[in-house]
Amino acid sequence: MAAGLFGHADFRRLWLVGLVVCIVRWLELLVLALYAYQITSSAFIVAMLPMLRMVPLTLFGALLGVLAERFDRRRALVLLVVLPMSTSLALAALATLGQLAVWHLAVASFIGGIGWAADHPVRRMMIGDAVGTERVASALSVDTATNNASRMAGPMLGGFLLARYGIETVLWINTALYTVSLVAALRVVLVMPVTARGISLFASMREGFVWAAREPRLIGVLTITVIFNLFGWPFTSMVPVIATDSLHLDPAGVGLLAGFEGIGGFVGALLLVGFSRPAWYGRIYVGAIGLYVVMLMGFALSPNAVLAGFCLFACGFSGAGFAVMQVTLVYRATPPEMRARMLGVVSACIGTSPIGYFYVGVLADVLTPARGMVALGLQGVLALVLTRRYWSAALRL
Repeated sequence: MAAGLFGHADFRRLWLVGLVVCIVRWLELLVLALYAYQITSSAFIVAMLPMLRMVPLTLFGALLGVLAERFDRRRALVLLVVLPMSTSLALAALATLGQLAVWHLAVASFIGGIGWAADHPVRRMMIGDAVGTERVASALSVDTATNNASRMAGPMLGGFLLARYGIETVLWINTALYTVSLVAALRVVLVMPVTARGISLFASMREGFVWAAREPRLIGVLTITVIFNLFGWPFTSMVPVIATDSLHLDPAGVGLLAGFEGIGGFVGALLLVGFSRPAWYGRIYVGAIGLYVVMLMGFALSPNAVLAGFCLFACGFSGAGFAVMQVTLVYRATPPEMRARMLGVVSACIGTSPIGYFYVGVLADVLTPARGMVALGLQGVLALVLTRRYWSAALRL
């Protein structure tokens, strides 16, 4: 199945863009967090950096979905590589000159989040159009497997480079990697129809939200998305803090430990490629978040790095099911003319995560990072129970 997908030249190019951008993303998330913790010793500031990376999903997620219908996505894809590449270059120069400050990391995190917000309605939408509806689940599984492979490579590489060579070397390598992604983006030739509508951008955005609100299955998918981004995903910001303070690991050890989540995600996504069936998609989606929140509590309570690594592996494994099915279910339940907007709505729901990151930072400061993660996980379980009437419809997708 995967071999056939790679027979599509544009799929290969879109896949390569995603691979490189994701390696840099996960590398930066760990390295910037470690660097910020080294110079501030504040768990709250560490949580704020990934929060700022997610804010653009809140502000621009739905808007980018509408814009993706109206502009050439090939050019948008190139722009979305050039933007973080430019900030990486600026950070590298500042670090080399010894002028890098926390606020520079904050600005770069926000700008990097713009590209993340546009990934669903631009690059992943292009993947679906390149391979067709019947193969979209397999294509997105391969893409997610790649994403998770980068989640093992990025943190491991970042932790090693930061410990051995310093942050300036990491940032120059990031810039070089973005160059590879830019070349791949420039070679995409997929022709995408531009939907020029006679209504305003905001009216089109409203139409997308109204359409989603009328479809119970999509309400279920979006409900789970919000719960995951409030009570699941934000815990990753505390991995460097817990690994440093509770498990007493150095930066290279933190990177190695964080890579276990990527390994689990890689394995989970590969299993989805080979064994998932359409009738299972909804159950995989809902079950994934349940396992995720339980395992994040296990990580927080782990007495040693071995058990912590296992819990992160399980988080990555379940997270792969969530990530693949999130887009697949929306793509399958939405008519072609609405897909970009619906994926923009998904990005907007992912944009609730800054609330989760802020909450994580508060919990970490008030309760200690480990206890805060347990509290977060318990609230995630409660949220799933209380919203069953909304997400049960997603099981039928």
